[in-house]
Amino acid sequence: MFILRCEALAKTYVSGGREITVLRDITFELEPGGFLAITGPSGSGKSTLLGLLAGLDRPARGRVLLDGHDLSTLSEDERAEIRAEKVGFVFQSFHLIPTLTARENIQVPMELRGEDGRARAEELLERVGLGDRGHHYPAQLSGGEQQRVAVARAFVHGPRILFADEPTGNLDAANGANVVGLLGELNRELGTTLVLVTHDPELAGRARRVLKLHDGALVSDSAAPPVTAEAASPGPR
Repeated sequence: MFILRCEALAKTYVSGGREITVLRDITFELEPGGFLAITGPSGSGKSTLLGLLAGLDRPARGRVLLDGHDLSTLSEDERAEIRAEKVGFVFQSFHLIPTLTARENIQVPMELRGEDGRARAEELLERVGLGDRGHHYPAQLSGGEQQRVAVARAFVHGPRILFADEPTGNLDAANGANVVGLLGELNRELGTTLVLVTHDPELAGRARRVLKLHDGALVSDSAAPPVTAEAASPGPR
């Protein structure tokens, strides 16, 4: 049983009258509760692959199955419904709403579903180390704190799978390590499948499995070496 499976996935664009291949023949499967890192140099196709896996874009060839749903057979609205129900996102840019407090930002996904997210938001604020910062607006928070709010928001509706695209790209090394450690803790504790895109091999090494892309092709698929509990869970600062 796999929560995520892609088969012979390819993505091309037409530019200047010629076809440019961004991804070629990507095939892999991921079990529920897994922690996968996708790494590789800039331009290798990491973010493009993430967008296809999450149903944000359509492949030129191949298919993606997300929690049993063949995304290639679904309409735009149907894919959006799957994402709203089953998927969480964390991006390099925090994408917080500046006119909402940290607590209110975390509640947004549940409010969009017509649910009261106040208690869950409070719980996650405590979990990410911001229990006393919920009333602050994004401009009043540091970059590391804003990304922790974004992580809490991504988990608030209990997604089956979370996609994180360079989640530490706008953070210094210490805050980046804290955020990745937090994602790993929530992956283990809540059982949410985690797919992390990063160009940093050290951060990728915190995952339990690493895919490496080069020039749009999958060049390696390996289990990451184990890390110490201290390294895996540095804790919020």
